[in-house]
Amino acid sequence: MEIKIREFEPKDVNAMCDIWNTVVDEANAFPQSNKLDAASGVRFFGEQTFTGVAEDTDTHEIVALYILHPNNVGRCSHICNASYAVKKSVRGTGIGRQVVEHSLAKGKERGFHIMQFNAVTGGNSVAQALYEKLGFNRLGTIPEGYLLPDGSYDDITLYYKTL
Repeated sequence: MEIKIREFEPKDVNAMCDIWNTVVDEANAFPQSNKLDAASGVRFFGEQTFTGVAEDTDTHEIVALYILHPNNVGRCSHICNASYAVKKSVRGTGIGRQVVEHSLAKGKERGFHIMQFNAVTGGNSVAQALYEKLGFNRLGTIPEGYLLPDGSYDDITLYYKTL
């Protein structure tokens, strides 16, 4: 499969919400617990500094997405943050790496100096391995920093990378 990563368009939002909501339901990556619908999705994705989609160039199917935005304000607004979602049926094919690499380039292009991830869960070992392969540094772990649907907690790790 060959993909092209581009800025999202409103016509993409239903497919994007399906992918995003799957990750929300899996409850091992995003802090959000509420799902998006078409209207809230257009608002949410449109409010980001950049929202990218990975499109299969043969089928024009959206197979992944990411959001990029400042991690904080004012004197810390040079630090960005991103979230990624890959369609379940194409996970493990390298698309995740492509969207992360695209977000790093886009972050630098948009004037950010650092990418920081605030809450990579212990249950998301695939993401942790990818971030470490891409040169992210572990800042530390917050024990029981992520509430799981069953009421138990998972640890979260913070990561950063200079752009």
